[in-house]
Amino acid sequence: MTDQTLKTRPLAIDIEGMTCASCVARVERALLKAPGVAAAAVNLATERATVELSPGAAVEPLLEAIAKAGYTGQPAPERRAHHNHHHEEDAAELRRDVVLAAVLTLPIFALEMGRHLVPAIHMAVMNLLPEHLLHLFYFTLTSIVLLVPGRRFFAHGIPALLRGAPEMNSLVALGAGAAYLYSTVVTFAPQLLPAGTRHVYFEAAVVIVTLILVGRWLEALAKGRSGAAIARLLQQQARTAQVQRQGAWVQVPVAEVVAGDLLLVRPGEKIAVDGEITSGESHIDESMISGESLPVHRTQGAFVVGGTVNGEGSFTFRATKVGSDTMLAQIIRMVEDAQGGKLPIQALVDRITLWFVPAVMVAAVVTFAVWMIWGPEPGYLFGLVNAVAVLIIACPCAMGLATPTSIMVGTGRAAELGVLFRRSEALQSLREVSVVAFDKTGTLTQGRPVLTDLVVAEGFDEDDVLALMAAVEQHSEHPIAAAILTSAQQRGLSLPDVEHFKASAGQGISGVVHGKRVLVGNVGQLDTIDPAPFAGALEQLSSEGKTPILIGVDGQLAAVAAVADKVRPTSAAVIAELHRLGIRTAMISGDNQRTAQAIARQLGMDEVRAEILPAGKVEALQSLRQGAGKIAFVGDGINDAPALAAADIGIAVGTGTDVAIESADVVLLGGELKGVLNAIVVSRATIRNIGENLFWAFAYNVVLIPVAAGILYPGLGILLSPMIGAGAMALSSVFVIGNAQRLRGIAPASLQGASA
Repeated sequence: MTDQTLKTRPLAIDIEGMTCASCVARVERALLKAPGVAAAAVNLATERATVELSPGAAVEPLLEAIAKAGYTGQPAPERRAHHNHHHEEDAAELRRDVVLAAVLTLPIFALEMGRHLVPAIHMAVMNLLPEHLLHLFYFTLTSIVLLVPGRRFFAHGIPALLRGAPEMNSLVALGAGAAYLYSTVVTFAPQLLPAGTRHVYFEAAVVIVTLILVGRWLEALAKGRSGAAIARLLQQQARTAQVQRQGAWVQVPVAEVVAGDLLLVRPGEKIAVDGEITSGESHIDESMISGESLPVHRTQGAFVVGGTVNGEGSFTFRATKVGSDTMLAQIIRMVEDAQGGKLPIQALVDRITLWFVPAVMVAAVVTFAVWMIWGPEPGYLFGLVNAVAVLIIACPCAMGLATPTSIMVGTGRAAELGVLFRRSEALQSLREVSVVAFDKTGTLTQGRPVLTDLVVAEGFDEDDVLALMAAVEQHSEHPIAAAILTSAQQRGLSLPDVEHFKASAGQGISGVVHGKRVLVGNVGQLDTIDPAPFAGALEQLSSEGKTPILIGVDGQLAAVAAVADKVRPTSAAVIAELHRLGIRTAMISGDNQRTAQAIARQLGMDEVRAEILPAGKVEALQSLRQGAGKIAFVGDGINDAPALAAADIGIAVGTGTDVAIESADVVLLGGELKGVLNAIVVSRATIRNIGENLFWAFAYNVVLIPVAAGILYPGLGILLSPMIGAGAMALSSVFVIGNAQRLRGIAPASLQGASA
């Protein structure tokens, strides 16, 4: 983290009035010129700016800069009550305007197109209405369409044009306005025009406005669906909670719950905040944070997460995190940050589209001039129609929406699969990863040792030996002692009393149980016990990466036990799937070389770095990076934080420490390694989707702008009607957003066998 970053604070600003990528670029430029702004990124899909602001800088100059650029801004709330509310309001307003515009456009379109296509309709209309009255009828309806539902294009587009910063509304205003003004002259002052050029284009003006309004309405609906993941997360929040107040249970709003409160959860209720169960037990649906559909058993001492759903049991728990500190609130915050972020590729798009609208206007002027000079008579009329078509068909909307809409949907779907992209840049970087390195303990393994083997000598009973071991180990705080005690408890063994307990180097631990002297330790510790009778077993257990333990009773070798940190059930399948995706794998471990190699063989890892101290993990990553592309590191502990930060992409297991999570680019909720695969699948699908969108947006303009200018007319006699251009423009934006919606169907990674 740089000093500059430390000296700034993030600020989110909601912005109204942006319609295309050129708007985005202008708002960014305006913000970067404001005092105290170190960095600014504007997102068209979320309609939000994220600014890095100096601590002492005021917000008002930023809002003034936005206003001078022609837009409206206000500081965004920390959390929206309903993430999609502005899209729904926009959609409702646009739907009303679409209906009004369509009702008024339909008669003009039907009459004018009918007259051109069917001679009988033309004769009937002429007999019913003289042409000048028909033009007055068109003028009246068109004026209402342009002044009421179409007013937004002129209200935003003309001022932007006068400021020398034209944008999408300017193109629509110029195109529809030119058709309207020319037709108005034909209607009220036809004598100003040659006899053969007195044609009205009211239908082009109203159809242009109506089709673009339809496109924007569909965009607003699609944007609302793009933020559906956030909306679903917000819906997970409980509204009330049963809290103990002065010895009685009372129902209070969740906002009134404070850390330390005792809460009661009844069957079927949502858990209000994060906390630790103090009494009772239940099965809890934690699919919100883990993506797993099966409820998880939780009992006294277990941690519960706010927003998850209780099953049939009942329990009380102590609140540990409330409000913005809960896991659900942090998830929502991380998803919003990722959705509002920008990928490196977007910077190039923004630079191109900043100059796109002025370039289109120049193209329209050139089109008009070419038709005036070299076109058939009446040249200026052909020039006008084709210039209007060029203005209307150009679509920076699709360019501006191509990247952010895919990011919104992709990161939202990732959250539903239990993957949080803390930084949107990781979406692009993760696709390019060629090596995934894993920390061993707590990541590939379960992070706690268990008793895996117990081989007793002739004349000894297995349960008796285990009871003697556990009796001595219950006085030790070593993790191995916990594994032995857990095994004894699972067998229901009663532990006898121990006398003269002692722990010493060279003796392991010892004690007297029922008059028998019991020694427990590894081969190096128990120098008074000869391990030769179990040499084969010791060799086998060591080769499997397990820690052998000798048990002596009254100076005689009674048994050999083995303790190991068991591999997670899904680890091997995850490694196999990464190989299928063409990604190499590596394990970084502090274990000795023999143990690390044994686990690596079990999992099918490509490379191993063993006997690595926490401080050496960064160097181990550097050695793995040599000759490879980008490298991702997956870890969960405090000692993993430097490696998570040093890797190209740091992936933290969500059950790990806060320090590890804060150092990571991607967080796997619930601690499932399958999330690594889901993250890669989402990354690849999202970047591929962005590529499709950008190709469509740019190819559309590259192909259709020359067609609109009339390039096909000399050879084929084909001209593109401005109405068709308006429809194509609207459809291009809808296509981009619709294509992004396909990311909502990304399937979670399958682990059915090594090749799944």
